[in-house]
Amino acid sequence: MLLERIYDQDLAQAGYFIGCQAKGEAVVVDARRDIAPYLELAAANGMRIVAVTETHIHADYLSGTRELAAATGAAMYVSGEGGPDWQYGFEAERLHDGSTITLGNITVTALHTPGHTPEHLAFLVTDGAFADQPGYLLSGDFVFSGDLGRPDLLDEAAGGVDTRFEGARQLFRSLKEKFLTLPDHVQVYPGHGSGSACGKALGSIPSTTVGYERLYAWWAPYLAADDEQGFIDELLDGQPDAHAYFGRMKRQNRQGPAVMGERGDVPQLPNEEIAAGLAADAITFVDTRPNAEVHEGTVAGSLNIPAGGKSATYGAWAYDPETDSRPLVLLAPDQDAAREMWDHLVRVGIDSVAGFTPSLDGLPRTTPKLVSPADLAEVDAALVLDVRNKSEHAAGHIPGSEQLSAARVLWHTDRLPSEGTIVTYCQSGVRNSVAASALRRAGYDVVELDGSYAGWEAWKDAHARV
Repeated sequence: MLLERIYDQDLAQAGYFIGCQAKGEAVVVDARRDIAPYLELAAANGMRIVAVTETHIHADYLSGTRELAAATGAAMYVSGEGGPDWQYGFEAERLHDGSTITLGNITVTALHTPGHTPEHLAFLVTDGAFADQPGYLLSGDFVFSGDLGRPDLLDEAAGGVDTRFEGARQLFRSLKEKFLTLPDHVQVYPGHGSGSACGKALGSIPSTTVGYERLYAWWAPYLAADDEQGFIDELLDGQPDAHAYFGRMKRQNRQGPAVMGERGDVPQLPNEEIAAGLAADAITFVDTRPNAEVHEGTVAGSLNIPAGGKSATYGAWAYDPETDSRPLVLLAPDQDAAREMWDHLVRVGIDSVAGFTPSLDGLPRTTPKLVSPADLAEVDAALVLDVRNKSEHAAGHIPGSEQLSAARVLWHTDRLPSEGTIVTYCQSGVRNSVAASALRRAGYDVVELDGSYAGWEAWKDAHARV
């Protein structure tokens, strides 16, 4: 048996490739939409992808199940659990508790493990060439290394009202009746790692075991004592801010993400054409450089979505394709970099990229407004806005500032003043630059605190010693 983890550092998301080497067939679990890694893995091992499935209706990324099935002809399998309100809206074979997918000697068995979502499945994997009992569990967003999938996302991002409490009770039962009934040796492969907003304390270790979690997970004492209420209270306390784009992901994943098909290269556009598009307000320009370079000068009205580790995350904070139909034009050094950026963006459903340019020559320029910590008190600000998470704000913030995370700010403009200057800050300046650029594009007068909170703290400490 071949079991490979395909990990996306951007979204801290793991998909899995399970192959029967004897039969040359494979199933992919929780694929993302840029499907090249799965196709390359199949080709390298002389396998055909014959089945594609997913653990649940995801909130943090757009599923690649339909994309991969369209490219390979693989059969699609999705959860049929969760009741009528949690059924998928596209054609695929439904899996229920105990359903199986068989590839030669390999059996993949679905376990209904509600809590994170009502329809959630985990997958037990048995390598029949080696043993007649399961040895692996793909746990999705049920059990992570050292943590559990949060049950409050339906309230935070999908329009639910107090569903978190029933979700927490379901998680308790799923642990008690499903997870803890498995042998200690079963190796657990979760759907996310450290950095994901799908839990509050995810470990960075890529796998764990049932026995290790039974002994050492934070929830283990509550299960051992059968203390459901204590478990619920601890689980729901201190969950991080949910990203606002999660609601869009839920809707699109349930109905079935659009199939993009084979994508070509991102074309390089003449800057004259880009300038005309900007003048007509027909495109959205994306400056992919680090915030320090953006602060030296950028395109007027552009979004700052830094290339690299968090492009999908930052892109989904700053741009909503449901409300903005203007295609993106990327600032990128070359075609390969532009394509890599596009690959990240399609993971969160930002598909419309018209082209790229390697330079700002001839484009309308602006310099984002900054204020130093020493001069902050001189700004007549209608609002000082902390765009960090609520836990960061609670641990320390600039007096008088209000918190609204960068992941939510565009979707909660009712909390912003309609007139006047908004001074924004995060911890070091990266998230702040993303949020500030999005707010400026939305018409707000925004001044960024230079150095953000870390810079302000350093200034305060130095000022206190004088």
